[in-house]
Amino acid sequence: MKFRPLHDRVVVRRVDEELTTAGGIILPDSAAEKPQEGEIIAVGAGGRDEGGRIISPDVEVGDKVLFGKWSGTEVKIDGEDLLIMKESDIMGVIEG
Repeated sequence: MKFRPLHDRVVVRRVDEELTTAGGIILPDSAAEKPQEGEIIAVGAGGRDEGGRIISPDVEVGDKVLFGKWSGTEVKIDGEDLLIMKESDIMGVIEG
């Protein structure tokens, strides 16, 4: 299935975090916090300003981003857990 978010929404795939502590202790999934880092896999066309003109999004497919702990709505698309959020929920793009 192909999914295209509308307006200023983006689809993010969470990046898997390391589940081992510095001391070598392996954490179960239930004890680990969900990562706040992800990769953009789909971007909407952009929001509209007061004049009705489309404002292009600042992120693009493939960008690595940081987002808030409670940002977005979790959905399952083609069996994969993804997040749909507004572009404004993204705190920044990780470069390099």
